[in-house]
Amino acid sequence: MWSDIIREFSDSPSQARVVRFLLENGFGVTGDGRISCNGIEVPATAVAKVIGSDRRVVDSTAHRILKRPVLRDIFLNMRATPDLSRVAESLGFFVVTILPKNARERGIVGGVVKILTQHDVSIRQIFVTDPEFVEEPKLVIIIEESLPVGVIEQIRALPQVKQVII
Repeated sequence: MWSDIIREFSDSPSQARVVRFLLENGFGVTGDGRISCNGIEVPATAVAKVIGSDRRVVDSTAHRILKRPVLRDIFLNMRATPDLSRVAESLGFFVVTILPKNARERGIVGGVVKILTQHDVSIRQIFVTDPEFVEEPKLVIIIEESLPVGVIEQIRALPQVKQVII
């Protein structure tokens, strides 16, 4: 689906950059064509500055999104979720990052979660980066306690796993 959205803007690389930024960050569009994050308006100039573009490109992209019913529905309802990985240590949590051999392969999340639940590890958050948007996709799991002995080895042994980072 994401590739279809990006393809919709293939005629305009600058607008495609805006759409990619919106999707990567969970930003939406309001009914009147403004960029928003969880209902809070974000100035087009701020978005333009971050992506190295112009405010008018951001505005025209938002209006173009609203003219297409499927895109309109997606971006009117887009929500951002906090990524706890950068504050996990301050919260007393632990971060486990799994780099897959092939992020498009099925069963990566399920395999890791199965191992963690077998060891009664409490999961606070799971965050997966989409291979459509990042060069090195990853699975990030925030857990409440350090991993029991042997769990890392079990995760590493999954056929889809390239590397485990603690």
